[in-house]
Formats: sequence, C-alpha cells, structure tokens
Amino acid sequence: MLKVDNLSKKFGEFTAVESISFEAKDGEITGILGPNGAGKTTCLRILYGLLKADTGVATIDDIDVAKSPLLARASLGIFPDQFGMSERLTAREQIEYFAQMHGLSGQALKEALDRVINELEMSDIADRRTEGFSQGQRMKVTLAQALVHQPKNLVLDEPTRGLDVMSTRLLRKQLLALKDKGHCILFSSHVMQEVAALCDRVIVVAKGRVVAQGSPQELCELAGKEYLEDAFVAIIGSDEGVAA
Repeated sequence: MLKVDNLSKKFGEFTAVESISFEAKDGEITGILGPNGAGKTTCLRILYGLLKADTGVATIDDIDVAKSPLLARASLGIFPDQFGMSERLTAREQIEYFAQMHGLSGQALKEALDRVINELEMSDIADRRTEGFSQGQRMKVTLAQALVHQPKNLVLDEPTRGLDVMSTRLLRKQLLALKDKGHCILFSSHVMQEVAALCDRVIVVAKGRVVAQGSPQELCELAGKEYLEDAFVAIIGSDEGVAA
C-alpha cells in the first residue's frame, strides 16, 4: 500500500503540491488525474524518494520514505516518465543492472531475469542492444526493470506517453495482471480513456491540491456528468474544487 499524508512542496515561491493526502491500496489500480502542471509528477517523486517534501509523510507499506528510503524502495517498482537507458547494453543487461541494485545475484538473479523476460514476452529482444528500439520495446525494458525484483507496489508516471496502440494494450494487460495478483499500482495520467479503462479509484489533482477522489463512476455522479472527461472538466473548472 502507498500512502501520502498532508504532503506539501514548494520550489522557491511556487507551490507544486499543497497538503495532498490519499492512499493507493493493494489489489487496486489508482490513478492520479490532472492537467499538466497540477503536481502529479512532484507527488510521485516525493513518494519514491527523488524529492523531499517540505511537510507531510509518504509511506510505502507503512515505511516512512524519508526516514528509511532504501527499505521503502525495496518493495517499490518505478516506471519513470522517460525511457532512458544505455543503448550499448542489451535489454537483458539493462534489466540485470537494476536487479543487481536491488541485491539480486547468482542463481536468484538468473531466475529473476528469465521470469520477467518470459512474463513480458520479450525473449525476441532480450539479447539485442537497445539502440534503435521502438518506444514499445523500450517500454517493455523499462517495465521489466521495475518488476525484476518482484515489488509489491508499482508507480508509473504517464506510462503510455508516446506509445502506439498495440504497446498501450500490452501495458494495460500487464497492469491488470499485476492487479489480479494483489499488487498496488499507482499511476499518473491526463488521458481520460486510460483512467476510465484501468482505475478502481481516481485522485483528481488541480493547482497542487486534491480536489476530488473516488471511482470513475463516483466522480461522474459527483459532477452530474455521464462521461469521465466531462466530470473532470466540471471538477477542475471550479477554483474551489469539489471534495468527495
């Protein structure tokens, strides 16, 4: 389970997030939905320890990220917003590097690599250098890096950005399979169809604040709209926001 309580973060005079609180539960997919600049990425970076909050607490399976960052990150997989990788390495070598950072070695390392490569159906690209990989192939490598140590929790920042239809479908399939296994999945997005198709619960963020949260259907009912996109526009269109 992932939880943030009263998180705030400023960059100079700019308030990126202000008193944000929510939780993402095991066996569910939780989405953070908001316009560009709403504070989604800042919140996620605090959660996985890349940024330090000015106030508030972020926890991974009840472990305080600020107090015990290495222990907290051991049960977290991170799928960043950019698929950066060393193009001189093969996909397997790239994944192996991340596995070793999580303490895997010897037979356990080999088994972890074989497992994640098979699960993500990437045997055909595993021993190719990543130079020239398509966005879909890069997505597979990045997801494998996040999952190789079998974390209970997964955080994704706009995971389908730049992906084609087939790659997006593959990623959705993998996320739903992880949910069925009891994993906690949290991702940010501004794509309504993606959120509506995947999420059990949605956190709507605007101007650095949580303005509504609930299931996609609950948000539609809250705003009096039939479709999530219309509900989202109605919710963030108010300076006051709507609290659920």
